[in-house]
Amino acid sequence: MTAYEVAVRAEATLGEGPTWDAAAGRLIWIDILGARVYTYDPVTGRRTARVTDQHVGAAKPRAGGGLVLNLRDGVGLVDPDGTFRWLHHEVVPGRRANDAAVAPDGSLWAGTMRYDEAAGGGTLSRLTGDGSVELVLDDVAVSNGTGWSPDGSLMYYVDSPTRQVDVFHHEDGRAVDRRRFAQIEDGAGYPDGLTVDADGCVWVALWDGAAVRRYTPDGELDRVIELPTPRVTACAFGGPDLTDLYITTARVGLTAPHPVAGSLLVVPGAGKGLPQPAFAG
Repeated sequence: MTAYEVAVRAEATLGEGPTWDAAAGRLIWIDILGARVYTYDPVTGRRTARVTDQHVGAAKPRAGGGLVLNLRDGVGLVDPDGTFRWLHHEVVPGRRANDAAVAPDGSLWAGTMRYDEAAGGGTLSRLTGDGSVELVLDDVAVSNGTGWSPDGSLMYYVDSPTRQVDVFHHEDGRAVDRRRFAQIEDGAGYPDGLTVDADGCVWVALWDGAAVRRYTPDGELDRVIELPTPRVTACAFGGPDLTDLYITTARVGLTAPHPVAGSLLVVPGAGKGLPQPAFAG
């Protein structure tokens, strides 16, 4: 079992979406149901928190500074001075934003889901910096982890209730030829957020699985990081050399106490991550 540390002791209801912001030298993470965006500087220990007006599914850095937010009612931009404006506003009753990721070309792939997690109620859309939107998938339940291979030719994707990690061929902003990459067996939890490392291995957080798994580019399980809390939500490499694996966790729905549930965890020296592009908008 690889040793973990508590990077930020917190009580996030639904901690999610760790993202290393290289330009600012900090980690960004969120509490979806707590409607908060957090930052953490591992060198200085400095932490910030921003309250959003509605549930927030993801927060990613922008190329010109500020953040892009995947929110309940669409995708919004936070400028460097803190000003908020909508990039794409789309209100769908009963639906909220969930995980999102920035592709190698700087586009945002933003997922949604229904609050009741109904099958077919979620989507995955691609947004560019000018606000144009392309619907990629319209029949998912819980749109979750999304990531790309080191050369950008493959896109990995999770619709959590399927218990699968799928892979697409990715080229020129299009994802085609969907097929199964890895299957999570019954009793091991559900795949949630994911990240891809410099060797092309896919790291998957397991909701109700108390673990993060690494799969080789061939889809073979080759490493498991066990954790002391069941609701593990997402993972990402961070730190100045991208070797530390940051892991978010959740408290929502737990009936037994778990001391680190809702905290931001870190496994120092877990591997080597890929630099994450900023949103080109």
